[in-house]
Amino acid sequence: MMNKQHKKRLSKRVSYALRHGPEKFNLHLDDEGWVKLEDVFDALRITQEDLDEIMEDSDKVRFEVQGDLIRATYGHSIKKKIHLEAIEPPEVLYHGTYPKVADKIQNGGLKPMGRQYVHLSEETDTAVMVGGRRARDPVIFVVDAKKAFEDGINFYHGNDTTWLAEPIPGKYLKKL
Repeated sequence: MMNKQHKKRLSKRVSYALRHGPEKFNLHLDDEGWVKLEDVFDALRITQEDLDEIMEDSDKVRFEVQGDLIRATYGHSIKKKIHLEAIEPPEVLYHGTYPKVADKIQNGGLKPMGRQYVHLSEETDTAVMVGGRRARDPVIFVVDAKKAFEDGINFYHGNDTTWLAEPIPGKYLKKL
């Protein structure tokens, strides 16, 4: 049984390997971001039990396992674009940010900014938490996801609270 601090470090290490630096661990993600569990176990020197423990203890669904494969559910910054299946989003989604960039976002839209997709949430609490990482009083944008989707912008389900999207023009954004 790992202590909480060790679980957090291990979770961050697995996230880094699957989202940002698979090549540093000699991992080869397929077009949808999947890699063999055995390869992850060998590369990171972890066991199935270790992975089960960090996934069970996590407040977010950061990884997805299907059979003998695993992938990060969101947050990729690798050069090779992860292909996801576009699906219809909820009517509205939310994005939290810090006040300094709010006008720039309102005018220029939401962009992935070093990630492959724009990250959105289904509820304001998550958007406030995300925006609050950089500011005490974050700005929350309401995204007219339904209209954006109808106009051809692709949305993807990341996990239970996170949605991913292609860049979203400012006309679909409203400050909360």
